[in-house]
Amino acid sequence: PSEPAPLVAGARGDVPMEPAPIEPSWIIAGDPVARVGLHSRSSDDAASTALWDCTEGEFRWFFDWDETVVILEGEVHVTAQDGSQRTLRQGDIAYFAGKTWATWRIETYVRKIAFCRKRFPAPVTLAYQLRNMLRGDKGSQGGFAA
Repeated sequence: PSEPAPLVAGARGDVPMEPAPIEPSWIIAGDPVARVGLHSRSSDDAASTALWDCTEGEFRWFFDWDETVVILEGEVHVTAQDGSQRTLRQGDIAYFAGKTWATWRIETYVRKIAFCRKRFPAPVTLAYQLRNMLRGDKGSQGGFAA
């Protein structure tokens, strides 16, 4: 595969949006219409950044990858698979662990930027955890440590 450009930048309106239908069996209420626009992808296909928007509706969503989102416009009421709830509004940032479900309820419209990362296979994750333990790393989940 070809190497990505060292810098990919532009206004969010420059990213072409394409239909991204929600799996019909996941829709709980309404007729949500979603679109996605790929901004960038890493050369190893392990990470990508995209814009995503959706109209009014309620649906379950499966996060196949780890995903961090920043809400650009509108809001969404989210219920995670553990039952925790949060309303995300413009400027909010949230993390969704890969291989989990969440229910999204959008009253009018939401637009987000999504930073997605494929999860490592279990042996690789274990190796990283072991390395961190040996280094004495406390980890950065939930914090800002690098």
